[in-house]
Amino acid sequence: MIYCNYCPGYCCYRLEGSVLTITAFDISRLAHHLGISDNEFMHSYMETRRTFRVREDGSCIFQSQDKMVRRCTVHEARPTQCRKFPYGKPCPYLEREDLLSVIQPRIEAGLAESWKKEG
Repeated sequence: MIYCNYCPGYCCYRLEGSVLTITAFDISRLAHHLGISDNEFMHSYMETRRTFRVREDGSCIFQSQDKMVRRCTVHEARPTQCRKFPYGKPCPYLEREDLLSVIQPRIEAGLAESWKKEG
C-alpha cells in the first residue's frame, strides 16, 4: 500500500481492547533478525506469551521514536499480523476519525519528546 510509505505508524499503537498476536514463527524470525535466541527475545520483548510489550504511550517497542515515517525498526522481520494489515481493506485510520483522534496526539507527543532530547 503506497500510503504506508508515508504513514507515521498509526497501526503501531495499541488501542484499548486490541492486541497484536505474535506466533512462534514470528518470535523465531524476530529473534534471528536481532541475533538473539527465541528465549532471549521472549524475555526481553514479550508482555505475554502472545504479544509484545508496549511503551507507556501504547506504541510498539520496535517503533523508532525519532522519525516521522518508516518507523518500524524490525520491518524486514515484522510479525505476520503487521505484514497483513490492513487485511486487503483501506486503512481504517484514513477512514475513521475516532481512531485517528486517539492515535495522532500520541504520535505528536512522542515525536516532540524525542526532538526535545536531541536539542
